[in-house]
Amino acid sequence: MADAPRFRSLFFGTPDFAVPCLQALHELSDVVGVVCQPDRPAGRGNVLHAPPVKERARALGLEVVQPVKLKDGLFAAWAREQAADVALVVAYGRILPKAVLEAPRRGCVNVHASLLPKLRGAAPITWAIVRGETETGVTLMQMDEGMDTGPVLERFRTPILEHETAGELAARLSGLGALATRKGLPRWVAGEYVPEPQDHAAATLAPILKKDDGAVDFARRARVVHDHIRGMSPWPGAFTLRGDRKVKLLAAHVLAESGTSAAPGTVVLCDKSKVAVACSEGAVVLDRVQLEGKNAVSGPDWWRGRGVAEGDVLGALHA
Repeated sequence: MADAPRFRSLFFGTPDFAVPCLQALHELSDVVGVVCQPDRPAGRGNVLHAPPVKERARALGLEVVQPVKLKDGLFAAWAREQAADVALVVAYGRILPKAVLEAPRRGCVNVHASLLPKLRGAAPITWAIVRGETETGVTLMQMDEGMDTGPVLERFRTPILEHETAGELAARLSGLGALATRKGLPRWVAGEYVPEPQDHAAATLAPILKKDDGAVDFARRARVVHDHIRGMSPWPGAFTLRGDRKVKLLAAHVLAESGTSAAPGTVVLCDKSKVAVACSEGAVVLDRVQLEGKNAVSGPDWWRGRGVAEGDVLGALHA
């Protein structure tokens, strides 16, 4: 689309995931405003930190606005004043009211990190892995007032790799979102897409993540446990308990030769090569763990330090 005419655009986004799409939009169009969530306190001392999209926008010399309210009419008036042809929305994190959606000439287009109507909502990447999906992608969609319910313009597919974590998949989908922006947004502005209504009956949800979602249930099949551990990486992080101590499970794999009949959560093997835990069917090898207040170590190093032994029973508290 190098020869496509430039257009005026707005960009809505907040986290790292959205930055490549902002870069792509900047190459395609005249970005007349970048909208992100307000700076948030973080780290020791609760120092205010700018969101990644704001930092990149400032580096590109773009105007940044961070509205606290979207529904009082003032922000919608500002959006109309920018006379944008289109707004691109990528992981902005807030629902846009109708007046804002209608402000650009061609409305608002969203890059969503799933193959809609699957996995509507805040955390599609994590839930795709946790639920054992083998394929995902990004969807370019025309936004309406619902949560990821608007008509689809195009889907861009990619396989989910066997041991890929949510963080690793997010990095790939972020790049795929930039590709979707470069390929699809000029076509939308030019009127070349015929939007496809979603099959709402086939929709699934990807709710916002809570810390307790990281709790590992060894009473499930080994493959399910493995998918849960990698899907919860890097946040909120998978965890279990040994006694009253919380243990983060950073990486694991399915023990191929497992034929154990031990109760789920039982440590069935500890030696210099592996630490394995029984599941309802099969077992998982804990490749990397981290105790609260300690550095991350390999499973065998956890055993060498006498942190775990065969016969121990691991179990996590659930919300």
